[in-house]
Amino acid sequence: MINTTIENGVATLTLAGPGRKNALSPEMLEALTGSIETLRRDASVRALVLTGEGGDFCSGGDVSSMQGPSDAAAVRQRMAASQRPCTALASFERPVIAAVDGVAFGAGFSLALMADFVVASDRARFCLAFARIGLVPDFGALHTLPRMIGVQRARELIYSARELSACEAQELGLVLEVVSADALHARAYEFARAMAAQSPDGFAMTKRLLAQTFERDLGALLDAEAAAQAIALTSPYVREAAARFVRKEPPAFRWPQRGKSD
Repeated sequence: MINTTIENGVATLTLAGPGRKNALSPEMLEALTGSIETLRRDASVRALVLTGEGGDFCSGGDVSSMQGPSDAAAVRQRMAASQRPCTALASFERPVIAAVDGVAFGAGFSLALMADFVVASDRARFCLAFARIGLVPDFGALHTLPRMIGVQRARELIYSARELSACEAQELGLVLEVVSADALHARAYEFARAMAAQSPDGFAMTKRLLAQTFERDLGALLDAEAAAQAIALTSPYVREAAARFVRKEPPAFRWPQRGKSD
């Protein structure tokens, strides 16, 4: 269900169900949650790439598992279980890069939005298809999407359930870069490898504060910022970075140049 590899501090989680375009069956969701939690406990993992097998990212929820009579309480219980990968990713305090090829539909699109960055192939397609079958967007899309593109644009994508090309998704700010399919995984790994060189504590605190941006007022954020900066400025990572600067050596962290892998 989930294939895991770790190389140079970068873990790659691959959704492995190509016969159904990596649809999120209950078994797939349980395996994904377990894999994320295992990586959380592994201090050697400094960044995560999330991708799909067989030329697609994820077609969304497994519609075949939605058939048959069920009462609302049972569905609510099932939804609570299916949301565990969402909360596990949201609280994963290391860089997460989604490498999207082929389809990212429904909950598959929502899953990609849980990453810090989305890198897509030029043949990737995105769609919040929930309205096509009378469903409400899930897997956190109602939280992440308006924060990324604004409420009105989010309404349009949700209500219309229309498909986006990789280029339009990039224009809207949902995708950071679009590369060829052949270059996709190398480019996502390149981002992850570069970000793995950041201070783990500094990144974790920054990611945590960014998640609170729309829930706290300026005063509260300034206070939290000061507390986080006190920890960062007294860390061995910053001392070494300052020493490198004085010695006129290149920094340990360098953002990968645009188009290097394309």
